[in-house]
Amino acid sequence: MSTAADGQTGLVAGKRALVVGVANKRSIAWSIAQALDGAGASVALTFQNERTERDVRKLAETLTNATPVFELDVQDDDMVRRSIDAAAAAMGGIDVLVHAVAFARPEDLTGRFTAITREGFHLAMDVSAYSLLALAKAVEPHMRDGGGGSIMSLSYIAAERAVPGYNVMGIAKSALESITRYLAHDLGDAGIRVNAISAGPIRTLAARGIPGFSEMADTIAARTPLRREITVDEVGATGLYLASDLSAAVTGETLHVDAGYHAMGM
Repeated sequence: MSTAADGQTGLVAGKRALVVGVANKRSIAWSIAQALDGAGASVALTFQNERTERDVRKLAETLTNATPVFELDVQDDDMVRRSIDAAAAAMGGIDVLVHAVAFARPEDLTGRFTAITREGFHLAMDVSAYSLLALAKAVEPHMRDGGGGSIMSLSYIAAERAVPGYNVMGIAKSALESITRYLAHDLGDAGIRVNAISAGPIRTLAARGIPGFSEMADTIAARTPLRREITVDEVGATGLYLASDLSAAVTGETLHVDAGYHAMGM
């Protein structure tokens, strides 16, 4: 089976990447981790708690390079700092940070938008948006020491348009993209680039939690200029591009990897 790194051996050789948010072997974060590993980077992974630790460690064992694994709860500032410092110590620095973290309560994704609770709103924003700022703050000293770096996160077109069934997560993704731009300005003097990838619908396990996702994915695929769905490996390849020196002048961007759907009016 081909991967996003096929034909890209050595593209990020010597770079050290921390991938936060790998959930399972079908996740976008895992595709990016594989692409980075296949193109020569050292990769560290994180897990949120004991429930996910076993699966993340099993995935880490399949990568080419020795892959350290660290516990990291993005809502715990002390743990964020400790885990990033530990990852930097284990790899001798951090050049690439992949943020692939998002969560909202199911009841705040369904029904009327006006039914979203204050508590649910705060939770979704904290985990899905503020966490990028928290991680960037912790990784900045290590990237400055290394002469620069690349930070990337995962967004969705619901950041720009109302997508029924996405509700509070759409607001969180809007905030995530805005944070991306402000971080790009704030960290640019150190040669640190910050970008977001807005991926089209992919039939991951996480996507199954969105009501009506299958029908939505079918409709979008039919309306894209390329008349098809995208693959998780195509998003992984974009992550590889953003981690590499090929994107040395790209920052503050939201890159759409959606077969062109974002360009269409209907």
